[in-house]
Amino acid sequence: MAWRRFRKKKELPSGLWIKCPNCEETQFKKELRRNLDVCTECGHHFPLSAPDRVLHLIDQDTFEEYCPDLYTIDRLKFVDREPYSAKIRRSVQKTGRAEAVVYGLATIEGQPCILCVMDFTFIGGSMGSVVGEKVTRAIELATERGLPVIVVSASGGARMHEGALSLMQMGKTCAALQRHDAKGGLFISVLTNPTTGGVMASFAALGDVILAEPGALIGFAGPRVIQETLRQQLPEGFQRSEFLLDHGFLDQLVSRHELRSMLSRILGYLGNYTPDQLTAPDNWQAPEDWDLPDEPESIQEAPTADSQATASEPADPETPESDSEFSLKEIEAT
Repeated sequence: MAWRRFRKKKELPSGLWIKCPNCEETQFKKELRRNLDVCTECGHHFPLSAPDRVLHLIDQDTFEEYCPDLYTIDRLKFVDREPYSAKIRRSVQKTGRAEAVVYGLATIEGQPCILCVMDFTFIGGSMGSVVGEKVTRAIELATERGLPVIVVSASGGARMHEGALSLMQMGKTCAALQRHDAKGGLFISVLTNPTTGGVMASFAALGDVILAEPGALIGFAGPRVIQETLRQQLPEGFQRSEFLLDHGFLDQLVSRHELRSMLSRILGYLGNYTPDQLTAPDNWQAPEDWDLPDEPESIQEAPTADSQATASEPADPETPESDSEFSLKEIEAT
């Protein structure tokens, strides 16, 4: 009888495979990376870091980053499970970046723009003082250069570790966008999974054009909090990008493979106009063949208190004065 040599089974190195959370198919990581971190089976979009997102969107070697060394200071000496300062150091070591956002000058298929990208891997992409400052600087740079600004959001909201300082960034970023809009500037907001909290309640929702990746969680409070507050079952797909598109909040869903070309087309259509070209001249008149609505014959004045007293009529007893109870279905129907 021949002897057989038994060898120890060779173990494969860890980290080569990843399971899709949507279809639960196991995939080779290198293959997933080649597909821009999009599941080859179901199209689920995995999270993408800020550097990878920038490399995917821009023309090669055209990104000029601004203010990469701005870093956060723990002004409140906040302590949660660990000191806030320790959490910042750990995130810096993990990601190799000073904060949860990068911005700079770039071109997308030859179209110049200011690109600002948030990174969810850095403390959940939360918006603290430095994140708000860098987003504001990106918008102000676009206003100064007369360029469109694109912000790719991926955030859990305002950073609770900085208290009211983080909430102030909501107003600061919105004020910068107002000044950018007053100069005729274009703002394209790209929402990825997730975009929630104070980020969604501020600049992310103010885009002239709002795009989103498929399946992205978008909203202010989370679905569980809303369901517990309303004590009602939420509709299927609530707060997902497909649901928001159906209800008119988004302009278009764009797959990660098509985002670069879509941004290029939008920049080509809208990004090269001056404020004078966007504003109709004072002597402009509509063409005669336009079918315009007729002007009202007269405008009724608002009734005064005396006229209301003399012209008051008894209320219809069958008509309720008010109805303060609204179901979620009724709100959606409106």
